[in-house]
Amino acid sequence: MTTSSSSPASADSTPDSARATPGSADEAARVVAATRDIVAPPHVIFALIADPAQQPRWDGNDNLDWADSGQRVREVGEVFVMRLTREGMIRENHVVEFEEGRRIAWQPSEPGAARPGHLWRWELEPHRDGTRVTHTYDWSRLNDPAREVRARATTAEHLEASLERLAELAEAADSTAGP
Repeated sequence: MTTSSSSPASADSTPDSARATPGSADEAARVVAATRDIVAPPHVIFALIADPAQQPRWDGNDNLDWADSGQRVREVGEVFVMRLTREGMIRENHVVEFEEGRRIAWQPSEPGAARPGHLWRWELEPHRDGTRVTHTYDWSRLNDPAREVRARATTAEHLEASLERLAELAEAADSTAGP
């Protein structure tokens, strides 16, 4: 099962002048989410999400090229570094939400630069024979107009593609783990 929806905006320090009006149709359009049930336990799925070196394997945006191993996220405040497929650009990803096995969110930025206000979030909830996973891209607080075209191009279909690839990896890993 895969569903797409809008989610509430996250809190950050973006100036009010750069935000979509709360409750407006524009704000709702700036929060894209997709949900899927995956037949694997949360810890298997979370291991693939919280390890940046694994992220290019399931990225449905085809945006992530590679990340060094040894960057497994364990708490809020950590920063992991990723190289993008587009022109080999480097991004720092600042972890702003973290609950082991349940939730992780980060805000990307150029190295050493202020965060432009967009956020990627993953939420996992044990569900029936596996885990319900929600993937959200929230750009309701994006404060860099130059990034808006790319932000608008990130659709629920891209998030669903990430969930599909993640499901394939997690279900295969779980089936080889045994009882």
